[in-house]
Amino acid sequence: MRIAMISEHASPLAILGGEDAGGQNTHVAELSAALAAAGHDVRVYTRRDAVDLPVTVRSPDGYDVVHVPAGPAEPVAKDALLPHMRTFGAWLVERWRGDWTPEVVHAHFWMSGLAAVQAGRQVGVPVVQTYHALGTVKRRHQGVQDTSPARRIGYELQLGRSVDRVIAQCRDEVGELVRMGVPRSAMTVVPSGVNLGTFAPLGPAAEREPGRARILTVGRLVERKGFQTVVRAMAHVPDAECVVVGGPPAGLLETDPYARRLRALARSCGVADRVRLVGAVPREEMGRWYRSADILVAAPWYEPFGLTPLEAMACGVPVVATAVGGLRDTVVDGVTGDLVPARDPRALGEALAGLLDDRIRRFAYAGAARARARQHYSWTVTAERLAEVYAEVAAVHRPTRVVA
Repeated sequence: MRIAMISEHASPLAILGGEDAGGQNTHVAELSAALAAAGHDVRVYTRRDAVDLPVTVRSPDGYDVVHVPAGPAEPVAKDALLPHMRTFGAWLVERWRGDWTPEVVHAHFWMSGLAAVQAGRQVGVPVVQTYHALGTVKRRHQGVQDTSPARRIGYELQLGRSVDRVIAQCRDEVGELVRMGVPRSAMTVVPSGVNLGTFAPLGPAAEREPGRARILTVGRLVERKGFQTVVRAMAHVPDAECVVVGGPPAGLLETDPYARRLRALARSCGVADRVRLVGAVPREEMGRWYRSADILVAAPWYEPFGLTPLEAMACGVPVVATAVGGLRDTVVDGVTGDLVPARDPRALGEALAGLLDDRIRRFAYAGAARARARQHYSWTVTAERLAEVYAEVAAVHRPTRVVA
Protein backbone atom coordinates (compact mmCIF):
# COMPACT_ATOMS: atom_id res chain seq x y z
CA MET A 1 0.00 0.00 0.00
CA ARG A 2 0.92 3.66 -0.35
CA ILE A 3 0.91 4.95 3.22
CA ALA A 4 1.27 8.59 4.30
CA MET A 5 2.39 9.21 7.88
CA ILE A 6 1.70 12.71 9.24
CA SER A 7 3.86 13.74 12.21
CA GLU A 8 3.77 17.50 12.24
CA HIS A 9 6.22 18.23 15.09
CA ALA A 10 7.97 14.88 15.59
CA SER A 11 10.33 14.08 12.74
CA PRO A 12 11.67 10.52 12.61
CA LEU A 13 15.04 12.09 11.76
CA ALA A 14 15.23 14.26 14.90
CA ILE A 15 17.85 13.83 17.61
CA LEU A 16 15.99 12.51 20.66
CA GLY A 17 16.00 14.09 24.10
CA GLY A 18 14.76 17.61 23.41
CA GLU A 19 11.57 19.04 24.90
CA ASP A 20 9.46 18.00 21.90
CA ALA A 21 11.54 15.04 20.67
CA GLY A 22 10.86 11.69 22.27
CA GLY A 23 8.58 8.70 21.99
CA GLN A 24 6.49 9.89 19.05
CA ASN A 25 9.60 10.41 16.92
CA THR A 26 10.75 6.87 17.72
CA HIS A 27 7.28 5.41 17.14
CA VAL A 28 6.93 7.00 13.69
CA ALA A 29 10.48 6.02 12.68
CA GLU A 30 10.20 2.39 13.79
CA LEU A 31 6.68 1.88 12.44
CA SER A 32 7.61 3.39 9.08
CA ALA A 33 10.71 1.18 8.89
CA ALA A 34 8.72 -1.95 9.71
CA LEU A 35 6.06 -1.13 7.12
CA ALA A 36 8.71 -0.39 4.50
CA ALA A 37 10.41 -3.70 5.29
CA ALA A 38 7.06 -5.42 4.67
CA GLY A 39 6.96 -3.95 1.17
CA HIS A 40 4.78 -0.87 1.67
CA ASP A 41 5.55 2.53 0.11
CA VAL A 42 5.77 4.86 3.14
CA ARG A 43 6.21 8.62 3.20
CA VAL A 44 6.42 10.59 6.45
CA TYR A 45 5.32 14.23 6.31
CA THR A 46 6.75 16.49 9.02
CA ARG A 47 7.11 20.26 9.31
CA ARG A 48 10.18 21.91 7.83
CA ASP A 49 12.01 23.48 10.80
CA ALA A 50 15.30 24.54 9.18
CA VAL A 51 16.07 26.44 5.98
CA ASP A 52 18.68 23.95 4.76
CA LEU A 53 16.42 20.88 4.81
CA PRO A 54 15.74 19.25 1.43
CA VAL A 55 12.13 18.63 0.52
CA THR A 56 12.59 14.86 0.63
CA VAL A 57 15.11 12.72 2.51
CA ARG A 58 15.43 8.99 1.95
CA SER A 59 15.75 7.16 5.26
CA PRO A 60 18.27 4.31 5.46
CA ASP A 61 15.32 2.19 6.60
CA GLY A 62 13.53 2.48 3.27
CA TYR A 63 10.94 5.24 3.75
CA ASP A 64 10.91 8.89 2.66
CA VAL A 65 10.71 11.90 4.98
CA VAL A 66 9.03 14.90 3.34
CA HIS A 67 9.53 18.35 4.90
CA VAL A 68 6.36 20.42 4.63
CA PRO A 69 6.68 24.23 4.42
CA ALA A 70 4.19 25.29 7.09
CA GLY A 71 5.20 28.19 9.28
CA PRO A 72 8.73 29.54 9.71
CA ALA A 73 11.63 27.27 8.74
CA GLU A 74 12.93 27.20 12.29
CA PRO A 75 12.15 25.31 15.52
CA VAL A 76 8.72 26.17 16.93
CA ALA A 77 7.26 24.72 20.14
CA LYS A 78 4.57 22.20 19.28
CA ASP A 79 1.92 24.06 21.28
CA ALA A 80 2.43 27.04 18.94
CA LEU A 81 1.96 25.07 15.71
CA LEU A 82 -1.84 25.03 15.47
CA PRO A 83 -2.11 28.19 13.27
CA HIS A 84 0.10 26.49 10.67
CA MET A 85 -1.91 23.28 10.30
CA ARG A 86 -4.24 24.68 7.62
CA THR A 87 -1.19 25.53 5.49
CA PHE A 88 0.21 22.07 6.21
CA GLY A 89 -3.02 20.43 5.04
CA ALA A 90 -3.30 22.59 1.92
CA TRP A 91 0.25 21.67 0.92
CA LEU A 92 -0.61 17.98 1.29
CA VAL A 93 -3.64 18.38 -0.98
CA GLU A 94 -1.53 19.93 -3.71
CA ARG A 95 1.15 17.26 -3.29
CA TRP A 96 -1.25 14.32 -3.28
CA ARG A 97 -3.06 15.50 -6.41
CA GLY A 98 0.22 14.98 -8.26
CA ASP A 99 1.92 11.71 -9.10
CA TRP A 100 1.72 10.07 -5.65
CA THR A 101 -1.61 9.74 -3.84
CA PRO A 102 -1.70 7.67 -0.64
CA GLU A 103 -4.22 4.89 -0.15
CA VAL A 104 -4.38 5.63 3.58
CA VAL A 105 -3.19 8.42 5.86
CA HIS A 106 -2.04 7.75 9.43
CA ALA A 107 -1.95 10.90 11.57
CA HIS A 108 0.20 11.04 14.70
CA PHE A 109 -0.87 13.59 17.36
CA TRP A 110 -4.00 15.69 17.20
CA MET A 111 -2.61 18.57 15.16
CA SER A 112 -1.39 16.11 12.55
CA GLY A 113 -4.95 14.81 12.51
CA LEU A 114 -6.35 18.23 11.62
CA ALA A 115 -4.02 18.54 8.63
CA ALA A 116 -4.64 14.92 7.64
CA VAL A 117 -8.43 15.14 7.56
CA GLN A 118 -8.33 18.46 5.73
CA ALA A 119 -6.26 16.83 3.00
CA GLY A 120 -7.92 13.42 3.19
CA ARG A 121 -11.40 14.86 2.73
CA GLN A 122 -10.39 16.81 -0.37
CA VAL A 123 -8.40 14.00 -1.97
CA GLY A 124 -10.77 11.21 -0.90
CA VAL A 125 -8.32 9.21 1.24
CA PRO A 126 -9.25 7.51 4.56
CA VAL A 127 -7.56 8.73 7.76
CA VAL A 128 -6.38 6.73 10.77
CA GLN A 129 -5.59 8.64 13.98
CA THR A 130 -3.12 7.93 16.81
CA TYR A 131 -3.16 10.60 19.53
CA HIS A 132 0.04 9.69 21.43
CA ALA A 133 -1.23 11.97 24.22
CA LEU A 134 -4.62 13.38 25.16
CA GLY A 135 -5.48 16.91 26.18
CA THR A 136 -7.86 15.72 28.90
CA VAL A 137 -5.07 13.80 30.61
CA LYS A 138 -2.57 16.63 30.24
CA ARG A 139 -5.06 19.15 31.64
CA ARG A 140 -5.83 16.87 34.59
CA HIS A 141 -2.19 16.50 35.58
CA GLN A 142 -0.75 19.90 34.65
CA GLY A 143 -3.67 22.21 35.40
CA VAL A 144 -2.77 25.86 34.81
CA GLN A 145 0.70 24.81 33.63
CA ASP A 146 -0.82 23.15 30.57
CA THR A 147 0.24 25.21 27.54
CA SER A 148 -1.92 23.36 25.00
CA PRO A 149 -4.14 25.45 22.70
CA ALA A 150 -7.50 26.13 24.32
CA ARG A 151 -9.47 24.17 21.70
CA ARG A 152 -7.31 21.04 21.83
CA ILE A 153 -9.78 18.82 23.69
CA GLY A 154 -12.64 19.82 21.41
CA TYR A 155 -10.57 19.09 18.32
CA GLU A 156 -9.52 15.71 19.72
CA LEU A 157 -13.14 14.73 20.32
CA GLN A 158 -14.15 15.87 16.83
CA LEU A 159 -11.31 13.86 15.31
CA GLY A 160 -12.23 10.75 17.27
CA ARG A 161 -15.82 10.91 16.01
CA SER A 162 -14.87 11.61 12.41
CA VAL A 163 -11.76 9.76 11.28
CA ASP A 164 -12.04 6.29 9.78
CA ARG A 165 -10.31 4.59 12.73
CA VAL A 166 -8.72 5.58 16.02
CA ILE A 167 -5.67 3.57 17.08
CA ALA A 168 -5.46 3.42 20.87
CA GLN A 169 -2.15 2.28 22.32
CA CYS A 170 -3.38 0.82 25.60
CA ARG A 171 -6.50 0.04 27.66
CA ASP A 172 -6.15 3.22 29.69
CA GLU A 173 -6.38 5.32 26.53
CA VAL A 174 -9.54 3.49 25.46
CA GLY A 175 -11.18 4.45 28.75
CA GLU A 176 -10.13 8.08 28.38
CA LEU A 177 -11.48 8.28 24.84
CA VAL A 178 -14.81 6.70 25.77
CA ARG A 179 -15.21 9.19 28.63
CA MET A 180 -14.50 11.99 26.13
CA GLY A 181 -17.31 10.74 23.91
CA VAL A 182 -15.43 8.81 21.22
CA PRO A 183 -17.35 5.62 20.28
CA ARG A 184 -15.63 2.41 21.34
CA SER A 185 -16.56 0.92 17.98
CA ALA A 186 -14.31 3.48 16.28
CA MET A 187 -11.19 2.20 18.09
CA THR A 188 -8.66 -0.56 17.58
CA VAL A 189 -5.99 -1.18 20.22
CA VAL A 190 -2.52 -1.59 18.71
CA PRO A 191 0.37 -0.95 21.11
CA SER A 192 3.72 0.48 20.11
CA GLY A 193 6.56 -1.94 19.52
CA VAL A 194 10.24 -2.33 20.30
CA ASN A 195 13.17 -2.90 17.96
CA LEU A 196 14.32 -6.38 18.93
CA GLY A 197 17.48 -6.03 16.86
CA THR A 198 18.64 -2.86 18.57
CA PHE A 199 17.47 -3.87 22.04
CA ALA A 200 18.62 -7.33 23.14
CA PRO A 201 20.35 -8.80 26.22
CA LEU A 202 23.59 -9.65 24.42
CA GLY A 203 25.97 -6.90 23.38
CA PRO A 204 28.28 -4.25 24.79
CA ALA A 205 27.33 -2.38 27.96
CA ALA A 206 28.23 1.09 29.20
CA GLU A 207 30.95 1.21 31.81
CA ARG A 208 29.93 1.25 35.45
CA GLU A 209 31.54 1.37 38.85
CA PRO A 210 32.37 -2.16 40.05
CA GLY A 211 30.36 -3.33 43.04
CA ARG A 212 27.73 -0.55 42.86
CA ALA A 213 24.19 -1.28 41.64
CA ARG A 214 22.96 0.88 38.75
CA ILE A 215 19.44 2.25 38.44
CA LEU A 216 18.75 3.76 35.02
CA THR A 217 16.02 6.23 34.08
CA VAL A 218 15.51 7.53 30.54
CA GLY A 219 13.45 10.27 28.94
CA ARG A 220 13.01 13.90 28.03
CA LEU A 221 13.86 16.24 30.91
CA VAL A 222 10.34 17.51 31.50
CA GLU A 223 8.32 17.72 34.69
CA ARG A 224 5.80 14.97 34.01
CA LYS A 225 8.47 12.29 33.54
CA GLY A 226 8.93 12.22 37.33
CA PHE A 227 12.71 12.50 37.55
CA GLN A 228 12.37 14.50 40.77
CA THR A 229 10.54 11.57 42.33
CA VAL A 230 13.39 9.28 41.27
CA VAL A 231 16.03 11.56 42.80
CA ARG A 232 14.11 11.74 46.09
CA ALA A 233 13.66 7.96 46.05
CA MET A 234 17.44 7.46 45.94
CA ALA A 235 17.59 8.48 49.61
CA HIS A 236 15.88 5.14 50.33
CA VAL A 237 18.26 3.13 48.10
CA PRO A 238 21.68 3.15 49.82
CA ASP A 239 24.86 2.51 47.83
CA ALA A 240 23.16 2.40 44.40
CA GLU A 241 23.78 4.97 41.66
CA CYS A 242 21.11 6.54 39.47
CA VAL A 243 21.98 7.41 35.87
CA VAL A 244 19.65 9.80 34.03
CA VAL A 245 19.78 9.58 30.23
CA GLY A 246 18.02 12.27 28.24
CA GLY A 247 17.76 16.00 27.78
CA PRO A 248 20.22 18.18 25.87
CA PRO A 249 23.73 17.00 24.95
CA ALA A 250 26.07 16.60 27.91
CA GLY A 251 27.85 19.88 27.17
CA LEU A 252 24.59 21.83 27.52
CA LEU A 253 23.32 20.29 30.77
CA GLU A 254 24.81 23.11 32.84
CA THR A 255 22.55 25.63 31.12
CA ASP A 256 19.41 23.47 31.09
CA PRO A 257 16.98 24.74 33.78
CA TYR A 258 15.48 21.34 34.59
CA ALA A 259 18.86 19.61 34.72
CA ARG A 260 20.07 22.27 37.16
CA ARG A 261 16.98 21.74 39.30
CA LEU A 262 17.59 17.99 39.40
CA ARG A 263 21.19 18.47 40.46
CA ALA A 264 20.18 20.96 43.15
CA LEU A 265 17.54 18.52 44.40
CA ALA A 266 20.13 15.72 44.52
CA ARG A 267 22.37 17.92 46.65
CA SER A 268 19.55 18.79 49.03
CA CYS A 269 18.64 15.08 49.38
CA GLY A 270 22.24 14.13 50.07
CA VAL A 271 22.52 11.90 46.99
CA ALA A 272 24.45 14.17 44.61
CA ASP A 273 27.39 11.74 44.55
CA ARG A 274 25.04 8.96 43.41
CA VAL A 275 22.96 10.77 40.76
CA ARG A 276 24.55 11.26 37.35
CA LEU A 277 23.08 13.10 34.36
CA VAL A 278 24.64 12.07 31.05
CA GLY A 279 22.45 14.06 28.65
CA ALA A 280 21.27 12.97 25.21
CA VAL A 281 22.50 9.64 23.89
CA PRO A 282 22.24 8.58 20.22
CA ARG A 283 19.51 6.02 19.78
CA GLU A 284 21.90 3.41 18.42
CA GLU A 285 23.86 3.56 21.69
CA MET A 286 20.89 3.19 24.05
CA GLY A 287 21.20 -0.60 24.19
CA ARG A 288 24.59 -0.19 25.89
CA TRP A 289 23.01 1.86 28.65
CA TYR A 290 20.08 -0.50 29.21
CA ARG A 291 22.41 -3.52 29.38
CA SER A 292 24.54 -1.76 32.00
CA ALA A 293 21.60 -1.39 34.42
CA ASP A 294 20.27 -3.61 37.17
CA ILE A 295 16.86 -1.90 37.06
CA LEU A 296 15.11 0.55 34.75
CA VAL A 297 12.90 3.00 36.64
CA ALA A 298 10.09 4.93 34.92
CA ALA A 299 8.26 7.26 37.28
CA PRO A 300 6.05 9.60 35.21
CA TRP A 301 2.95 11.28 36.60
CA TYR A 302 1.14 10.12 33.47
CA GLU A 303 2.32 8.27 30.39
CA PRO A 304 0.26 7.62 27.23
CA PHE A 305 2.37 4.55 26.46
CA GLY A 306 6.06 4.69 27.38
CA LEU A 307 8.67 3.13 25.09
CA THR A 308 11.70 3.12 27.40
CA PRO A 309 10.36 0.36 29.71
CA LEU A 310 9.80 -1.83 26.64
CA GLU A 311 13.32 -1.19 25.39
CA ALA A 312 14.74 -2.13 28.78
CA MET A 313 12.56 -5.25 28.95
CA ALA A 314 13.80 -6.36 25.54
CA CYS A 315 17.34 -6.07 26.93
CA GLY A 316 16.40 -8.32 29.84
CA VAL A 317 16.21 -5.54 32.44
CA PRO A 318 13.46 -5.55 35.10
CA VAL A 319 11.35 -2.40 35.42
CA VAL A 320 10.01 -0.47 38.40
CA ALA A 321 7.36 1.93 37.13
CA THR A 322 4.48 4.07 38.27
CA ALA A 323 1.06 2.51 37.73
CA VAL A 324 -0.15 5.03 35.12
CA GLY A 325 -1.32 4.92 31.51
CA GLY A 326 0.30 2.42 29.20
CA LEU A 327 2.79 1.28 31.84
CA ARG A 328 -0.02 -0.72 33.43
CA ASP A 329 -0.19 -2.77 30.22
CA THR A 330 3.49 -3.24 29.42
CA VAL A 331 4.77 -3.91 32.96
CA VAL A 332 3.14 -6.92 34.61
CA ASP A 333 3.29 -6.26 38.35
CA GLY A 334 5.12 -9.02 40.16
CA VAL A 335 6.11 -10.73 36.89
CA THR A 336 8.25 -8.41 34.74
CA GLY A 337 8.71 -5.72 37.37
CA ASP A 338 6.96 -3.74 40.08
CA LEU A 339 4.32 -1.01 39.83
CA VAL A 340 4.12 1.76 42.44
CA PRO A 341 1.95 4.87 42.96
CA ALA A 342 2.98 8.02 41.10
CA ARG A 343 4.69 10.87 42.99
CA ASP A 344 5.54 8.66 45.98
CA PRO A 345 9.34 8.71 46.52
CA ARG A 346 9.21 6.41 49.53
CA ALA A 347 7.17 3.72 47.76
CA LEU A 348 9.46 3.98 44.74
CA GLY A 349 12.61 3.83 46.83
CA GLU A 350 11.40 0.86 48.84
CA ALA A 351 10.48 -1.02 45.65
CA LEU A 352 13.91 -0.34 44.16
CA ALA A 353 15.77 -1.32 47.33
CA GLY A 354 13.69 -4.46 47.75
CA LEU A 355 14.34 -5.59 44.19
CA LEU A 356 18.08 -4.87 44.41
CA ASP A 357 18.24 -6.96 47.59
CA ASP A 358 16.44 -9.91 45.98
CA ARG A 359 18.71 -11.24 43.26
CA ILE A 360 16.54 -14.29 42.47
CA ARG A 361 13.41 -12.17 41.97
CA ARG A 362 15.35 -9.65 39.89
CA PHE A 363 16.65 -12.37 37.57
CA ALA A 364 13.17 -13.88 37.28
CA TYR A 365 11.74 -10.49 36.34
CA ALA A 366 14.51 -10.02 33.76
CA GLY A 367 13.70 -13.28 31.97
CA ALA A 368 9.97 -12.62 32.02
CA ALA A 369 10.49 -9.04 30.80
CA ARG A 370 12.52 -10.16 27.81
CA ALA A 371 10.00 -12.87 26.91
CA ARG A 372 7.06 -10.44 27.13
CA ALA A 373 8.77 -7.85 24.94
CA ARG A 374 9.60 -10.44 22.29
CA GLN A 375 6.20 -12.14 22.29
CA HIS A 376 3.90 -9.12 22.39
CA TYR A 377 5.73 -5.97 21.30
CA SER A 378 7.68 -6.64 18.11
CA TRP A 379 7.47 -3.78 15.59
CA THR A 380 6.94 -6.41 12.93
CA VAL A 381 3.75 -7.57 14.67
CA THR A 382 2.63 -3.96 15.23
CA ALA A 383 3.14 -3.16 11.54
CA GLU A 384 1.20 -6.26 10.49
CA ARG A 385 -1.76 -5.35 12.70
CA LEU A 386 -1.82 -1.77 11.45
CA ALA A 387 -1.55 -2.89 7.83
CA GLU A 388 -4.72 -4.92 8.40
CA VAL A 389 -6.45 -1.78 9.73
CA TYR A 390 -5.21 0.26 6.75
CA ALA A 391 -6.58 -2.36 4.35
CA GLU A 392 -9.97 -2.34 6.10
CA VAL A 393 -10.44 1.43 5.95
CA ALA A 394 -9.10 1.64 2.41
CA ALA A 395 -11.58 -1.03 1.29
CA VAL A 396 -14.47 1.01 2.68
CA HIS A 397 -12.87 4.16 1.22
CA ARG A 398 -15.22 6.40 3.13
CA PRO A 399 -14.07 10.07 3.13
CA THR A 400 -13.74 11.60 6.60
CA ARG A 401 -16.33 14.19 7.63
CA VAL A 402 -14.48 16.52 9.97
CA VAL A 403 -13.89 20.14 9.00
CA ALA A 404 -10.47 21.23 10.21
